[in-house]
Amino acid sequence: MLYNRKTFATSNSLDHFMWVFYFFSRSLISLKNRTRFMADYMNMDTLRFQLYEVMGLKNLLELDYFSDWDQESVDIFLDSMKDFSDKDLYPAFREMDEDPARYEDGKIIVHPVVEKLMRKSGEMGLISAPFSHEKGGMQLPNIVMQSALFIMEAANNNCPGYPGLTAGAANLIATFGSDHLKTTYLEKMMNGDWAGTMCLTEPQAGSSLSDVASSAVPNEDGSYKITGQKIFISGGDHEYCDNFVHLFLARIEGAPAGTKGISLFVVPKNRPENGELKFNDVITAGDFQKMGQRGYCTTHLSFGESSDCVGWLLGEPHRGLKYMFQMMNEARIAVGRSGVSVASGAYHASLQYARERPQGRRLSDTGKKNSDEDQTLIINHPDVRRMLLLQKAIYEGGLSLILQSSKYDDLSRTGDDKERNHMLLELLTPVTKTFPAEAGQLAVSNGLQVLGGYGFCSEFVLQQYHRDIRIMSIYEGTTGIQSMDLLGRKVPMNGGTALGYLVAEMQEVIGQARNFDELKPYADILDSKIAVVQSVLAKLMPFAMKGEHERYIHDANMFMEMFSIVVIAWQWLQMAVAAKKSLESNDKRFTADFYESKIHTMKFYFKYEVPKTTGLCEILKSDEVLTIIDEKELAF
Repeated sequence: MLYNRKTFATSNSLDHFMWVFYFFSRSLISLKNRTRFMADYMNMDTLRFQLYEVMGLKNLLELDYFSDWDQESVDIFLDSMKDFSDKDLYPAFREMDEDPARYEDGKIIVHPVVEKLMRKSGEMGLISAPFSHEKGGMQLPNIVMQSALFIMEAANNNCPGYPGLTAGAANLIATFGSDHLKTTYLEKMMNGDWAGTMCLTEPQAGSSLSDVASSAVPNEDGSYKITGQKIFISGGDHEYCDNFVHLFLARIEGAPAGTKGISLFVVPKNRPENGELKFNDVITAGDFQKMGQRGYCTTHLSFGESSDCVGWLLGEPHRGLKYMFQMMNEARIAVGRSGVSVASGAYHASLQYARERPQGRRLSDTGKKNSDEDQTLIINHPDVRRMLLLQKAIYEGGLSLILQSSKYDDLSRTGDDKERNHMLLELLTPVTKTFPAEAGQLAVSNGLQVLGGYGFCSEFVLQQYHRDIRIMSIYEGTTGIQSMDLLGRKVPMNGGTALGYLVAEMQEVIGQARNFDELKPYADILDSKIAVVQSVLAKLMPFAMKGEHERYIHDANMFMEMFSIVVIAWQWLQMAVAAKKSLESNDKRFTADFYESKIHTMKFYFKYEVPKTTGLCEILKSDEVLTIIDEKELAF
């Protein structure tokens, strides 16, 4: 029996990890009575506002699939994640940067908090929580899972990738694996004893997976002899897990060229044999030292150097890339969440600094400063407030997009419109990965600027956030790759059906906003910007129809930026509608000032960010083509 708050008192058969989860959550310590670590890193009220009032989580929990959960149990779950993050993850954040993951004597050394993280993730059911009952999970809504991971990642962005990749790998095995693979690996992975990874990238191929050269030769017992090199493997090895289960892309001997010949294999670092673990000829060759996220190890792995590496086929031959896209899409949402999390931490750190740092004096109505007055706090300077509002608009807008995509993921598994919600998720996935990664850099940079010279100094945390977020636009497919995916695949998908669904979602929010006089102008602006996107596509689509694909897609990055701005404007208008409804309600969850701050930030985003679509539209509609050129144009 799985956890149901309503029946907890009479249950005698709860799973062990749910007992642990319940009593762990009961031991919460009041944050008001605890010495705080550095600055806040996220706002629980904002998260709950988005979950319950913007995304309508209560309605989702009423679906049969999620019936084991209610608002009280979700709140307990999220509070336990916040408590764990406060006590264990956040205090290690700077330590993991100053004493980074590294390669020593053939081993990867990571911070000891990773051991506690994996153990707690197993005890609390965090790794398997979103899985179905049939897969051994708790059917926790993904939107709640992403919220929990956001809390943890905002506290310490070095950490959630370790259990997160394990969960993704375990889910692939649970979905496509044989009974043998499920029996051998899932329990150990779900309880955090064994970790999981995704092994895609090779030195000679990079992001071009069609050029994967790792090989798999059939053995007589149905297993395969594995050979190859994989680089940039996040969480690929460390001392705190007994085994590492690598999901490995390779070509079976004689397979077709290109992506159609790629298969997926389960390749453990140590293979289970007769109840024991035997070294499986998977060698850790090194760890990449990075500019940021220095506590999250990134390994170089060598498979089969001594011709004794064994792997087991996952699913059917030659369909590996299709299977792996399940994990890759999960990882892309996770990277977007990481960008939001870093931007959140940076915002709250720079906000605290601005509230404490006195400097300069405010201008009087005459335009002069009175040097006899005490210095004012820098938060009172309009330009500092502009930078803080930009940070807030980006991080909260990005968080709303993460939750929106997660909601579509949940609805794609249950309810009446599974296919519609799946297509919406597919369309938004590259945007959900890219906007927080790219705009998040701008947000963190503005946070560093708020601190001025101190922001550039290692004693202050903003420089670490600045370094950490830079990798997000590279992880799991660069911005260029995501942009080509959006414009080249997702927009024209099924004859533009997904885009039509998204426009309908936006129009529904526009209609709701027009019920409030204060929001009508912004509803009209968003409506006009949807028309701008459609006009750009009307200009570009004929190139694709004529087979001029390079011409169609050559400014895909500009399209991604324009499209993302419109998508986030939709999210902010949706938040403003929710805030307006709550302000008019007699049963407010938060204060009137809280709701007014959301409306104010929406207005800021529409004034300062949305107009950028005009210039991007001009670029995208231009007949001048300057990047499809001969190499000699770059030589001088």
